[in-house]
Amino acid sequence: MTDLAEVDKVMIRPLRQEDLPGLEWGGVYEKYRKVFRQSFDDAERGQRLLLVAVTGAEMVGQVFVQLTSSETRYADGSARAYLYALRVRPPWQGLGLGTRLIGAGEAALLALRFSVAVIAAGKDNPRAYQLYRRLGYGTFAEDPGVWFFTDVNGLRQTMEEPCWVMEKNLRAEAP
Repeated sequence: MTDLAEVDKVMIRPLRQEDLPGLEWGGVYEKYRKVFRQSFDDAERGQRLLLVAVTGAEMVGQVFVQLTSSETRYADGSARAYLYALRVRPPWQGLGLGTRLIGAGEAALLALRFSVAVIAAGKDNPRAYQLYRRLGYGTFAEDPGVWFFTDVNGLRQTMEEPCWVMEKNLRAEAP
């Protein structure tokens, strides 16, 4: 079991190209390899932020931030941005690392002069919903959560993840 002293040693930093294989978590998320690569390329172009939590050589968490989208209620490139793909490895869950990752994403958005963070909580994930509420996010919409990607084998996949869409005014808490 991981303890709080170990969590304090976790560093949150931008994803590096050499980190890409670590996003697959030993094969658990291998099917998203092309999605991770595209997200990294988008980050290189300034369209996304990819933050990872690492301790030693182990990646223990992540959060991605989409800065621009054709869905402007999520991300409009200037005021609103969308936090997504928040994951924390099971031994590290419940120790505040998800809160730290979201905080790092919000701080990066404030530094870029964004004022609203948007996040989605899967309707089948009440723990995430409660975390986001506790962190000041309020629900403003529902979304069917249908999205598509090309998997590691080149096959088009469809995902359906119905969710609550939530937002937070970052400037309301900024110093």
